[in-house]
Amino acid sequence: MFNKGEYIIYGNMGICEIIDISTLDINGAPKDKLYYILKPINEDKSKVFTPVDNKKVTIRRIISKEDCENLLNDIPNIKELAVENEKLREKAYKECIRSCQCRQLISLIKTIYSRKEERLNQGKKLSATDEKYFKLAQNNLQTELAISLKVSIEDMEDYILNKVQNS
Repeated sequence: MFNKGEYIIYGNMGICEIIDISTLDINGAPKDKLYYILKPINEDKSKVFTPVDNKKVTIRRIISKEDCENLLNDIPNIKELAVENEKLREKAYKECIRSCQCRQLISLIKTIYSRKEERLNQGKKLSATDEKYFKLAQNNLQTELAISLKVSIEDMEDYILNKVQNS
C-alpha cells in the first residue's frame, strides 16, 4: 500500500500524487472499501479515484534516484524493439506504453528515433503513429525521471542527452 503524499505511476494517467486514502461517500460505492484519491501532475483540475486493491491498472512507485541514474547510464545497452510485422507495430508500441516501465519506454523511444532517421534518409516523414507514441513515451519517461532526480521537466531532455554522451 502507498502513502498519502507519495508520487506513483497510475497506468495511462502517468504520475499522480496520492492526496488521500479513504472510503468514498458516493451512492453505489462500498462504504468499507478504501480508495486512493489521486491528482495527476499533468492535469491540475482532475482527480482519480481507484480502489487500493485495484489489479486492473498498473500502479507502482516512481523510480528511485539511484535506479534512475543506473538506468540513464545503461541507455546505450537498451535494445530497440524487434517489430517483425508492420501490422503489429502499433500493438507493440501500446504494450510498451501500458507497461509503465522506464526501460520499455527507452526501448520505444530508441526504436522510433531510428525509424525517423531511416525514413528521413529515404526522403520520408515519420508516420503519425510513430510521432504519437514517441511523444507519449518521451513525456512519460521525462516526467518520471524529472521527479526522481528533482530536475525540471523542461531540462530533462538535455540532462538525458548529456548523460548518454558522457557515458
